[in-house]
Amino acid sequence: MDLFEGMLQKDKDEFKRVCNRLMSCCFIMKRNEQTKSDYYFILRHREVFERYLGILGYTLEMNDNPGVIQLVNRENTNHVHLKLNESIILLILRILYDEKKRELSLTDVVVNVGDIQEKYLSLKIRDKQIDRTTMNNSLRLFRRFNLVELLDRDLTQEDARILIYDSIVMAVRADDIRTVSEMILRYRKDNDENNEEAKEDTADQLAPI
Repeated sequence: MDLFEGMLQKDKDEFKRVCNRLMSCCFIMKRNEQTKSDYYFILRHREVFERYLGILGYTLEMNDNPGVIQLVNRENTNHVHLKLNESIILLILRILYDEKKRELSLTDVVVNVGDIQEKYLSLKIRDKQIDRTTMNNSLRLFRRFNLVELLDRDLTQEDARILIYDSIVMAVRADDIRTVSEMILRYRKDNDENNEEAKEDTADQLAPI
């Protein structure tokens, strides 16, 4: 039977576009205005998406509350592997998300670059802050995967704001937090900058590319 039997041509075109978005950014969210319509489109055609992506070796994981869809590769391939500082920044974003949600019961979790730097120093990984280039590149990478939105253009300023999306909960799950925390302990202060840049964290695997 034709997988797309009974689907209008405009829906077939939309299906292709949404599939491409899923493959490139991994996360689709209800509360992100740019992906909201895609989220509901996937729900309407969930069976078709699951069957089609299943043939390619992927599954869809859905979290109805708060409304996040994640594309997962069953073969554990085609992932982005993060460098150490990228992994640490991702972990910090998850920690800050949890803290803000718990303390303030916020709908939108907004932090700034200064919050990330303060948390980084408190972990005692280095005696100095994350350099601006690493911070900028990491945050823009996470924006590509719909984990954050950058509310201010100039990320060199400590008061530059970052909206942390609910997708962070699926990108860094509870077990992942413990794993990365153990990794952080291993690389505290006794590692030099060259080792830090060369090593990759294979625990944090974001999305198919």
